[in-house]
Amino acid sequence: MRTTYTSLCTSSTGDTLYTNGRPERSPRVAAQKKSRDADAPVLWERMERPAAAPRASLTPQKIAAVAVQVADAEGFAAVTMRRLATELGVAPMAAYRHVSGKDDLWALMVDQVTAELAVPDEVTGWRDILRAYALASRAMMLRHPWLAQLPTPHFVLTPNRMAVAERQLAALDGHGMDTDSMMAAFRAVNAYVHGATQSEVALHQYMEDNGWASGDETRRALAPQMTYLMETGRYPTYRRYALGAGRKDDAAWQFETGLDCVLDGIAVRINS
Repeated sequence: MRTTYTSLCTSSTGDTLYTNGRPERSPRVAAQKKSRDADAPVLWERMERPAAAPRASLTPQKIAAVAVQVADAEGFAAVTMRRLATELGVAPMAAYRHVSGKDDLWALMVDQVTAELAVPDEVTGWRDILRAYALASRAMMLRHPWLAQLPTPHFVLTPNRMAVAERQLAALDGHGMDTDSMMAAFRAVNAYVHGATQSEVALHQYMEDNGWASGDETRRALAPQMTYLMETGRYPTYRRYALGAGRKDDAAWQFETGLDCVLDGIAVRINS
């Protein structure tokens, strides 16, 4: 009987895997399904098993690659099993034999792009490792902005995501923190990365939707609202920022400065 690691799927940070708006079943039906699902092989286990009649022309990895291409070009909403079947030149049911549905497809897509997070073995030390992964993750999300559009909460567990987490947790290990504190520190960094980059992606989309090509154009368009608010006199500190800040459009500097604030907090915990 396999060990069930339920804490990985239902933590207080919202790492719930399958809450995509499905209607709730009756307790009896839900219990029966839960019993069946507990014994069924998960996606990654199925992929590692040798296929009875392998077809090199169609694999889960190939389906995921096409899905990523479609999402990169047209956004996450364009990714449907029917669209992928058309792109691959197969019947929809042929694709479903390899990918059972949206949950599996999202997991495969996330796993594929997470493989881009390559931090060299030469990078050592907990701070340098966490910082390198944070910068790489931001770059990945900017290359694949559909990652910011994934249904939430949807923190999928995949082999590549687990490998990335393992490297960072191992870097934090041995510095006097218990496993709960290590995970909290790891999640704090990743929450910052995801939140900050999601905001950056959303701003880019907002500017594009309104036809604003630069930060200056955006500020000019929003000037009436900003001017009114600043002239109320209620926000003197923000007014100083609005009038005097020199890095408003330097997204990389803003991201790295915020990241260093988070890492500085972890350093205090480690060194105390």
